Amino acid sequence: MAEKITDKKVTIIGLGLIGGSIARALHERMGIKNITAVSKDIKEIDAALRDGTIADGFCELNERALDADIIFICTPVKHTFEYLDVLSGKIKAGCIVTDVSSTKSEIIRHVNSMKNPPCFIGGHPMAGGEKTGYSSGFSHLFENAYYILTPCVSTSEAATETMKQVISGIGAIPIIMDADRHDKIVGNISHLPHIIASALVNTIRKLDENDGMMQVLAAGGFKDITRIASSSPEIWESIVMSNRANILAALDEYINTLIESKNYIEKNDKEKIFDFFSFARDYRNAIPSDRIGLISPSNMIVVDVVDKPGIIGEIAVILGQNCINIKNINVSNSREFENGCLKITFSDSESTNNAFEVLKNAGFRVFKNA
Repeated sequence: MAEKITDKKVTIIGLGLIGGSIARALHERMGIKNITAVSKDIKEIDAALRDGTIADGFCELNERALDADIIFICTPVKHTFEYLDVLSGKIKAGCIVTDVSSTKSEIIRHVNSMKNPPCFIGGHPMAGGEKTGYSSGFSHLFENAYYILTPCVSTSEAATETMKQVISGIGAIPIIMDADRHDKIVGNISHLPHIIASALVNTIRKLDENDGMMQVLAAGGFKDITRIASSSPEIWESIVMSNRANILAALDEYINTLIESKNYIEKNDKEKIFDFFSFARDYRNAIPSDRIGLISPSNMIVVDVVDKPGIIGEIAVILGQNCINIKNINVSNSREFENGCLKITFSDSESTNNAFEVLKNAGFRVFKNA
């Protein structure tokens, strides 16, 4: 079966972070050579052709792109509907069509209502990042990440099995789930946090004074907890509009929690305030840390070092000697509730874990985000 999957023709529509990473993973991890990409950005096509990830690339759908065994639609939700309509009746028999959208119910209902639906199975890789575009992707983006599959009326058992094998092949963990349940879950654990992060940033933006001092001092913890507010506005506008009911319900519950905590503070209820933080700490500490979730990890370590000449170079040399590539390194000037001053960011969790162990063994005090 593995050899048959290797020989399949794959078309990827949309060559951004997710589409580009799927293309890389299929090529590098599974050895699939016959990959065609469709992207409106010719620069992304050229980049994927240059590095050998794809065999063909076009700026619009054509017969060669339609001649595929598996088609991944890797676009914002609102464009996914358009491509599903275009593909209907134009792809060959047995071709599996899937997507990577963060919401599933509307798409599944759309496919179920089509007169001539493709063999479609919804997909949602629970991995990603704040950066967008082909250049931000990498083949191990999906390692140990949950990858949700949501079947519909046109999904065959064979298609489901094929997609499970493909997902496992790129390093992810396939989970079959009902579309409505999926949207309720992600509305709470992914979509709500993104709205909260953006609301928090916008609140500080409004409260900041003319000298912008809040923005200057908002490094450290504030920037970490609002990191996801740097995500693509286009993608998140599309997600929110596609999952409105679940998000509104989650927002209502969150607002109620805020009102409750505000009441505790107003009444000087120390016991309730303590419980508020205690329950949150205990629940968060029980969340598994060995899996990639919907919100991408920061892949960062913090090193507690003395400010002395050559210390950054010393650490860089140690990491370089161990073939660990640094994505970014900076000194944090605002370190309230921080464990150290030197923040080092890496491109993936494997590099982060390796760097943590290497520097710890070298005698440094090193901390990871839990």
